[in-house]
Amino acid sequence: MKSSQASLPKKGREYLMNNVVTQLCGLTMGEWLTMLGKHHFSVDAPYIPRAALITGFSLFNSAIGTYEDWAYKNRIANAKIERPVFILGHMRSGTTFLYNLMAIDKRFAFPTLWQAFNPHTFLSTEFMNALVKRALPETRKMDNVRLNVNNPIEDRIAVVGSMSSPALRLVFPRSGDYYEQYLTFRDSPQEDVERWKHSLKRFYQKLMVRNRGKTLLIKSPQHMGRIKLLLEMFPDARFVHIYRNPYSVFKSSRKLVAAAAPTMRLQRPEPWDVDSIIIKRYQDLFGSYFEQRSLIPPGNLYEMAFEDLEQDPLAQVKGIYQALDLPDFEVARPALEQYVATLKGYRKNSYSELPLELRQRLSNAWRNTFEEWGYPCEQEQEYAVATA
Repeated sequence: MKSSQASLPKKGREYLMNNVVTQLCGLTMGEWLTMLGKHHFSVDAPYIPRAALITGFSLFNSAIGTYEDWAYKNRIANAKIERPVFILGHMRSGTTFLYNLMAIDKRFAFPTLWQAFNPHTFLSTEFMNALVKRALPETRKMDNVRLNVNNPIEDRIAVVGSMSSPALRLVFPRSGDYYEQYLTFRDSPQEDVERWKHSLKRFYQKLMVRNRGKTLLIKSPQHMGRIKLLLEMFPDARFVHIYRNPYSVFKSSRKLVAAAAPTMRLQRPEPWDVDSIIIKRYQDLFGSYFEQRSLIPPGNLYEMAFEDLEQDPLAQVKGIYQALDLPDFEVARPALEQYVATLKGYRKNSYSELPLELRQRLSNAWRNTFEEWGYPCEQEQEYAVATA
């Protein structure tokens, strides 16, 4: 009986975060109405409670956001973003692991969960962090990474109100294909690009109001396809790209999509080929990355393998500091050593082997990354057997 009662709070937190709270709770009323209008207010019945929650939050966000814009107007406008560091990598490539490691260094600024979920109001409402702490599950749904309100989080959540976000595919699945353009912005109207850039830069400026004198550290898999745009905004930006065995990335991405989709929806899901979507997104992101990588000034890009980071986190992070001219690594070493020591009991997700046909499909579709970093792929293994 005691164990059952003790498990209720945990189950309640998981239900709240996975079925009620959504990344859209940070929208203003104007953003929310624009989003609904674009989709003819087509919210399906099972998701009306979620839509009602977003509506309530949007009223609050509009009121507090208006005050915040007035109160912090000059400080936001004058906030400097100098030599930011962007962590790049396809989803499930180890970007979160690397982000958490680097964020241990207090000389970095980064968005926390409350800040990313409340981009219009966080300067005025961070005292409410305690509420989130009580509601937050112990670990992320897609893996065993522990959650903490002060942990770094992706910036993509903060700019979903720009409407230029591929995450909206999960919110409005009947219009899913439309939002894929915002993964790289290759064929997007210029007004959509500028709206996204404005939203992103303003969020960064607000982060710097709260973290004056620090170096901005940002992680987002989607930024892999936006290097040109990021350099237009921040010509002195520095980049860390982490890559991983493509087969492992695919298996883990499947689990991520399955976990994330129900937390976002406002419409019933339609049949979709998840494998094909993952394959195409991977191709689009790496196609853009390989095309734009050369735009990064010499000395401002460091590439690394997840497998190396997993094997020796301290040595790999030290390599980043040295390559990108970051502040003295030895200052951060003690805290990093302490953090790494806490990870010894961490268990990664385990997955069954992919069918041969699917491995061959991935090998053909993603051959450029297999070859770029020397990961063995199915055709190469078969050829080796045939010629042995």
